Amino acid sequence: MNARTTTQAADRAAAVIPIGQLAREAGCKVQTVRWYEEIGILPPPARTEGGHRLYGRAHRERLAFIRHAREFGFGLDAIRQLLDLAAHPERPCGDAHALAVAQLAEVEAKMRRLAVLRNELARLVETGCVEGLAAECRVLETLADHDHGHCLSHAHAAAEGAVTK
Repeated sequence: MNARTTTQAADRAAAVIPIGQLAREAGCKVQTVRWYEEIGILPPPARTEGGHRLYGRAHRERLAFIRHAREFGFGLDAIRQLLDLAAHPERPCGDAHALAVAQLAEVEAKMRRLAVLRNELARLVETGCVEGLAAECRVLETLADHDHGHCLSHAHAAAEGAVTK
């Protein structure tokens, strides 16, 4: 065997990895990889005679794309659409842009809801007590009163109303 053949064989061996290594490299669990296969966003891998999954470079790249899209908060339907667009580079970018715009709007809505939550919790902490009995605890009293006028659900509705304005 010459040096070139040895290098090519090493490249092929490095390109084929078991599921555990793929999951570690992608920063996810083996069950996540299997689930992505099950729902069809990660193509099925080749298998050994013993039935063990063997993944290649394309699986690695696709899984990295999926994981990165998940970090941006994209849902599985949006990821399917993005993967479809990536598989058809001749298509216009507008669809990907629209998905990103929708995701940005969702992130901004979540940020508004979290700001309301932060304010409600800060108010609760300010009015709560540090000492005393649980029977007199303002935190427990507030949490038990599900219908009070300044509940997060009311503030949540107000925050959602701000989304449409």
